[in-house]
Amino acid sequence: MAARKESARGTATVDSRPTPPGGAPASLEDMREHAARRPLILFLVLAALLSWWVWPLYLLGASPVPIAGFGPFLAAVVVLWLRDGRAGVGSLLRSMVRWRVPVRAYVLALGFPMMISGSAVAANLAFGAELTDTLGLATSIPVTALAVLLVPGLGGAWEEPGLRGFALGRLEDRFGRITAPFVLGGIWVAWHLPLFLTGQVLATDVLSIIGASVVIAAVFHLGRESVLIAMLLHAMNNAVGGNFASQLFEGSDLARLGWLTAAGWWIAASIVLGTQAQRRRERIAVDEVPLPAAATVSAGCERRVAWSAALP
Repeated sequence: MAARKESARGTATVDSRPTPPGGAPASLEDMREHAARRPLILFLVLAALLSWWVWPLYLLGASPVPIAGFGPFLAAVVVLWLRDGRAGVGSLLRSMVRWRVPVRAYVLALGFPMMISGSAVAANLAFGAELTDTLGLATSIPVTALAVLLVPGLGGAWEEPGLRGFALGRLEDRFGRITAPFVLGGIWVAWHLPLFLTGQVLATDVLSIIGASVVIAAVFHLGRESVLIAMLLHAMNNAVGGNFASQLFEGSDLARLGWLTAAGWWIAASIVLGTQAQRRRERIAVDEVPLPAAATVSAGCERRVAWSAALP
């Protein structure tokens, strides 16, 4: 029932606001309403709050990094719980362990980071870069990738449930499958702000992040929207790019590696976009093939029958 309250003039009036179900606090109901009306905006705000809270601890020397990599995951869980309850959260969690996907998705998730970082290292050496004494780190790549995949906050893999698992589909509904990864890439760059300001990532990573956003989106869709595949690609990139390739060089050689890595991601993104454009053209060509005369007549008859059936 609606509650009654006294007005300023002393006259009893009726509060038109419904009582929250189960006696839930009004603030929680407000959040549910925001989650229903603007889930993406609420997710972005929560992703920043639940990730950047580490920043002051970093400034005080109490944390090695100024950002919590699992923030987007927690933000997605909160919004899904507010919007869809256990069913929404369960759907995301199931996607994080969905391993039965096409083998090609695994090949690309593991292959793209190794190919891009490997090519960047080779090109850097060709330009005269000098190696440091860290080639032995290559043996730790599998262990590092597994640790980043399994341990929240250790690397960037746990960003994926929020970015690809929650945000990408909603951005695609608004901007389309081609533009949405670029929009998400810009959001992803902004999310990394504490890392940029503290110098823990290179300025060239702005380009790498946006290019990688396009590639990861394509592999994510190829893997039937499996968040696990996106997490695997991200973990492998952290292990190969961040924990190995970037440790091989210093100074100007490291800066050049950043540019070469960014170029690699954009070449990969161009290939992805070109492939998608070719497939769209093929679908359009198939749709424009004229139907045989018999099929056309049959389709026309079906439309007339349907129209007649609709008459009163």
